Amino acid sequence: MASISRRTVSGKPRYDVNYREPDGRKRRKTFLKRVDADAFARTIETDKLRGTYLDLDAGRESFGAYAERWITHTSRDPQTLAIRERILRLHIAPAIGDVELRKVTGSTLRGLISSLEVADKYAADIFGLVSSILTAAVDDKLIPTNPAKDASVRRQKPRAPRRKIQPWPDEWIDAMHTAIHDRYKVTITLAAGLGLRQGEVFGLAIEDVDMLRGVVRVKRQVKMVGKTLVFAPPKARKDGDAPREIPLPADVRAELAAHLSTYPAQAVTLPWREPDGKPTTVHLITTTRNDQAIRRTSYNETVWSTARKHAGLTIGGEIETGMHGLRHWYASSLLAGGASAVEVSAYLGHSDVAFTLRTYGHLMPSSESRAREAIEAAFERSRTAGNAAAPDGSLHQRYIGGV
Repeated sequence: MASISRRTVSGKPRYDVNYREPDGRKRRKTFLKRVDADAFARTIETDKLRGTYLDLDAGRESFGAYAERWITHTSRDPQTLAIRERILRLHIAPAIGDVELRKVTGSTLRGLISSLEVADKYAADIFGLVSSILTAAVDDKLIPTNPAKDASVRRQKPRAPRRKIQPWPDEWIDAMHTAIHDRYKVTITLAAGLGLRQGEVFGLAIEDVDMLRGVVRVKRQVKMVGKTLVFAPPKARKDGDAPREIPLPADVRAELAAHLSTYPAQAVTLPWREPDGKPTTVHLITTTRNDQAIRRTSYNETVWSTARKHAGLTIGGEIETGMHGLRHWYASSLLAGGASAVEVSAYLGHSDVAFTLRTYGHLMPSSESRAREAIEAAFERSRTAGNAAAPDGSLHQRYIGGV
């Protein structure tokens, strides 16, 4: 328990609070007034009992120094690290980098928000990074609470505009498939028929396709780290995670077989995750004319843009005209066909179903229609069962008829 002792300094009383931290270290804090010493002693003991005790020296580190250390240890993805470091250097550090963690308040963050002169989505990303750093500081027992969660800050925090996904018209799929170079037709089919992200299409290997079971396992993507192509786990997946499995439709399987008969899978070696990562070799289904892994920028600027122009797809409207639009079409087709949000989330490789619902919920069949159809089907089963139990249908008919 904390104890209070009185002593005199230059003829004036001083009150020392002597206590131990949770780890047993002895500490002392001096007050001019006994009432302040008593309050501090009570607070110390209460915080220790509740598990909310903070070191008196905690939070003296600058926000910028802590943020740099946090960023370095939060992701192994070089691209993610580069993005976070850039946001910290350009937008966060100039505003609050020199502020001690314990002195970052709601007012500090409201000032940061008002100083951001960037697009709403980018501003939301900046604020999200600040909030994540402060949450980590709370977990590290450096500050008691995260001021980014204060009510006044939440009301002012930037939010990315939410745009409802508009799936491609069905004819766009055929138009792009017709317009694109023969070597890359299968990229359309893999993206639209399996819902793969662009990097996952480029990273799909023949070893990942189980023709007999009709299943595709998504194990990797091709991505750029700086100017270097690497293999990496799919988005939101870690090394060692089980690959997600996607049903292989008959049409996709047939086109895949036809593609491989003309353009056989090629052994391609790329480093894993980072430019100096472990060399990894797989037999890629889609490659360049030089039998190399496809570089996203080259594909988009030449193959995709040329095909889009020939197909007559309008740029600048409400519909996503990049390759990701094929993934949206896949999701919307599944939902229209009655697949559950849980199934769609699993096939798309989303980290949680809530994200799938936020993104595609408006494309799901009307809940009113589903409820109406479900109850009508239940009544039909009831009538069938009732007529079978009572040939004259008397009791059943009186109930259904409201008699």
